[in-house]
Amino acid sequence: MHSFITRIGAIKWTVLYIALIPLVNWSFTWAPNVALPGGWMFNPVTVVTGLVLVVRDFAQREIGHKVLFAMAIALILTVFLAGPQLALASGAAFAIAEMVDWALFTFTRLRLSTRVFLSSFIAAPIDSVVFLYGANFIRPGMLSIANVVMSILGKLFGAAVVALVLRRGEKGEDFE
Repeated sequence: MHSFITRIGAIKWTVLYIALIPLVNWSFTWAPNVALPGGWMFNPVTVVTGLVLVVRDFAQREIGHKVLFAMAIALILTVFLAGPQLALASGAAFAIAEMVDWALFTFTRLRLSTRVFLSSFIAAPIDSVVFLYGANFIRPGMLSIANVVMSILGKLFGAAVVALVLRRGEKGEDFE
């Protein structure tokens, strides 16, 4: 039992990542939309979506490209907690973000902290629109300017936090 707990502790970010994806996706199915002036709707869960990306970046440091398997497990859990439509929307959005992430990490020699921030800066708008477009079929009103903006800002805030943490540890060397 002790060795199992030790192994889980070694991948704590990965376990948290697997748990967060279905939890955040499930939250989109019940969290109330707030009416804003101009007829726009806002779902407060869009603010915390950046947390998932922060945790993903740390999980990726723990297990490398195997983070894609963790994402697959989380999406399977999402099917059971939030339904296949939301899992598809989430999976499509994550796939886009991961492709941008992969390209930046594969083809650039930038500092890790810079790549993390650029990846989110490029992927966050696309990822947010794709997810909210899919979520809009389940809950009309999800694809709104307010939700897109708050989702992007949440993701960029999360990326900035990770980039700052990484920048402190870099000291002129590149972490892979």
